[in-house]
Amino acid sequence: MSEVRVRFAPSPTGYLHVGGLRTALYNFLFARHNKGKMVLRIEDTDRTRYVEGAVENLIRTLKWTGITYDEGPDIGGPLGPYIQSERLDLYRKHARQLIEKGHAYYCFCSPERLEKMRAEQIARKEPPRYDGTCRRLNPEEVQEKLKAGVPHVVRLKMPRQGETTFQDIIRGKVTFQNALIDDQILLKSDGYPTYHLANVIDDHYMQITHVIRGEEWLPSVPKHIQIYRAFGWNVPQMAHLPLLLNPDRTKLSKRQGDVAVEDYIAKGYLPEALINFVALLGWNPGTEEEFFTLDELIERFSLERVNKAGAVFDIQKLNWMNGVYIRQLPETRLISFLTPFLEKAGYDVSDKERTRKIILAVYKGIEKGEDIVKAASLFYHDTLTIEEPEAIAFLQKETSRTVLEKFAEKLQAVNQLDMETFKQIMKEVQKETGIKKQELWMPVRIAITGVTHGPELPLVIEILGLEKVQRFVQQVLHDFYKK
Repeated sequence: MSEVRVRFAPSPTGYLHVGGLRTALYNFLFARHNKGKMVLRIEDTDRTRYVEGAVENLIRTLKWTGITYDEGPDIGGPLGPYIQSERLDLYRKHARQLIEKGHAYYCFCSPERLEKMRAEQIARKEPPRYDGTCRRLNPEEVQEKLKAGVPHVVRLKMPRQGETTFQDIIRGKVTFQNALIDDQILLKSDGYPTYHLANVIDDHYMQITHVIRGEEWLPSVPKHIQIYRAFGWNVPQMAHLPLLLNPDRTKLSKRQGDVAVEDYIAKGYLPEALINFVALLGWNPGTEEEFFTLDELIERFSLERVNKAGAVFDIQKLNWMNGVYIRQLPETRLISFLTPFLEKAGYDVSDKERTRKIILAVYKGIEKGEDIVKAASLFYHDTLTIEEPEAIAFLQKETSRTVLEKFAEKLQAVNQLDMETFKQIMKEVQKETGIKKQELWMPVRIAITGVTHGPELPLVIEILGLEKVQRFVQQVLHDFYKK
């Protein structure tokens, strides 16, 4: 197996977690960097958590990100099937082999007994684990219970002495004391395997050379190594990725923000921005660079530059990075990317040229697609909303009132309002009032846009037109000075 082969093996539980996206990305980058293959495998043996449509959603989301795989449930491959529920006979056969070789055993303990045992262990401040009752059954007792149809599972028979050591690519040498490791259930009473059995069998038969996954699976490694050894199979190289953390360094969770990739798609994050950001959550290129294309990531990526420490998911940095990517979009893609957000908000986008002008006027100030709705609202509303404290304070200046009254007077004398007319009016207002710079321009900006910072005024005025500009200015004069 000289060819590098990796797999991304999610469970179809509803959505793709950003932690799962990072795992998929690192597997993809590692495979492509090493001219190897990536497998997509669906681990759906936990039927209680299975969500209808989740597989299709997962595949659709991966395609959106640009992460491609070489074998999988939708494209096939020589070592399929790639959905675990279609491989049940293989797992059951191997579970029987483990029992026959003395590496696993039938466990007939009822859920009630196991729960009582667990509660007692916790009360004694012991780590909850199986007490080995059925491990001590003799062959006759086992056969008797099987013949009687007593419900059962199959458990791994972990060694009670010694230790299990392996070399993790990211963490170095890792050692576990065998006596502290539970006799893991391998085959459940419904005939479905647990993650541990199916995972090892599939990685072997799919010829996986490198297992790259989250560090939450680290405690499972000695169990998996025991299964590999029981079958006489080679153990793949392993790399366990650091946790993703909230800014307060707790484990990333939905309580503190979005964790589903689909949420980021819906809010208007670009795939290249999200991928660039996620790539840097734990991996560091060894330079100060922050912006990478997918091809550049493939060229630079190595597992040796992945950190052991948890990586903070900084949403502010993602927003900033996404804004940079938005501002770099070619005009055609920019318009097609942002127009659906305006349409979803109920804005009329039937006039494509007007919509284009609106987007080009405001896109530089947004960080994600959904921001366009607020940024463009002044072009779609008939009244102006001023909520910004700084804007309200500025309008309360006497100079602001003087400028706006003169500006309104000048508007009455023109038939149309374009960029040149606007500039000429402002020159006249300055000359007649003697008010200059910010004191001149800011009240006009606020009276037209409602905010102190925003798109270039001449662009805004050209889109709004004379009638709407007059209406907004009159509204401000009435609301602020004529009560």
